[in-house]
Amino acid sequence: AFLNGDLDEEIYMEQPEGFVSKGNENKVCKLVKSLYGLKQAPKQWHAKFDSVMKRNGFRINECDKCVYCKQVGQSYVFVCL
Repeated sequence: AFLNGDLDEEIYMEQPEGFVSKGNENKVCKLVKSLYGLKQAPKQWHAKFDSVMKRNGFRINECDKCVYCKQVGQSYVFVCL
């Protein structure tokens, strides 16, 4: 899930071991998507999840930000993280 988060800042990292090509040993990689272990990953994932849920008609519970609710006809759908 954390790999789906979009980054809102520029983040660079050293090249992973085994990835470095000759002549490019001192270059770095610019991340364009979130990465496991990145401290921003959980927040970025939640922001994307939240926007998808809201686009699909869910409302966030103000008392518990991990609960989403949507009324479908006379029924309710709850999603709890």
